[in-house]
Amino acid sequence: MQAIQIARRNFPMTSSASVGQLSKQDAGPFVASEHANDGKLHILLAATGSVATIKLPLIVRGLIQNNRDAVSVRIVITPSARQFLMGQSEEQPLLTEIPDVDGIYNDADEWVKPWVRGDAILHIELRRWADVMVVVPMSANSLAKMVNGISDGLVLSVLRAWDTEGQIDGPIKLSNGSQKRKTVFVAAAMNTAMWRHPVTRKQMATLKEWQEDGWLKILQPQQKYLACGDVGDGAMMDSREIVAEILAYLEIQG
Repeated sequence: MQAIQIARRNFPMTSSASVGQLSKQDAGPFVASEHANDGKLHILLAATGSVATIKLPLIVRGLIQNNRDAVSVRIVITPSARQFLMGQSEEQPLLTEIPDVDGIYNDADEWVKPWVRGDAILHIELRRWADVMVVVPMSANSLAKMVNGISDGLVLSVLRAWDTEGQIDGPIKLSNGSQKRKTVFVAAAMNTAMWRHPVTRKQMATLKEWQEDGWLKILQPQQKYLACGDVGDGAMMDSREIVAEILAYLEIQG
């Protein structure tokens, strides 16, 4: 399988993909400290295997619009989520064609070469870099893995390594001088039957406990006509509302 290079990282797209590059690249392995003083708030968007991944370009646009000097956006994506952004249509552009994204990462980027002591570890560096991590969408499968502590991919590894006590990375420093806790936002998206499944209720109860602990915020799904043809709850929160929630938390004008 050929690979398309993103920020100097191999990113498998399709078996017939040509080799291309983003205009903005990291000079080498991603190291959070090299971006610590860029004067921007850092938003890490994570997409997992739900059809709602097609809303990712709209979310990026909403976050960046009028805020290019205030925020930096990077994307981490699972293999399943990647299938929804392969240039199928205008609504589903090639992932690498989403503008104003400073870096895109997938599972293969975690260990590009044999690790030696002193090398950066990507899931740790991404956690250090991120002021907020927004899982849009969180699939049923990834939700189950997250609440059980499974970290078998880059997205889940960042979540598993999150500073849930707020003692390691310290607080977010906002432009107005105030501080807030680094936070994970979770926007679940799944079929109605999956959303109403008793296992999902148990998993969401765990997320609610973590929300009460102060390091996680649930972006509640909505009821609508779903991609599978059903009508019901379980659809991801509207992309405009997600953008508004993130910008409000970071105290940025939308």
